[in-house]
Amino acid sequence: MKLASQETQQAKAGAAKILVAEDEKDIRELVSFTLRFAGYEVWAAGDGVEAVEIAQKILPDLILMDVRMPRMTGYEACEIMKQTETLKDIPIVFLSAKGQESEIQQGLEAGAVAYILKPFAPADLALRVKELLATVAKKAQL
Repeated sequence: MKLASQETQQAKAGAAKILVAEDEKDIRELVSFTLRFAGYEVWAAGDGVEAVEIAQKILPDLILMDVRMPRMTGYEACEIMKQTETLKDIPIVFLSAKGQESEIQQGLEAGAVAYILKPFAPADLALRVKELLATVAKKAQL
């Protein structure tokens, strides 16, 4: 029988790297905790500038990013990442309380692959991330 710590170490060995960019500390910590609990390696950024800097260092498998952040919006950070050779193929998902069609369209035009509306249940977020990573893996095999 495996110990819980062994299972956690094994999960992290092949775990996807996820960058969470969210300026609201409580939400950033909840999302980070939820994804770590699901077995992912998680890095966190408090604004768009920091998100771009961290993404360039760690080259995550997926980026979850708030739309409205200080210093640089999620849209602006997404556009910069999509113009950066090493980051352009990393899927970006926007997290936002605003569900207006025009905002969703703006996010998709900036280069996002999906839009998750707040509030969301932690279990739903973990499932959505798992589905997105599976889709990315399938595309990579083609």
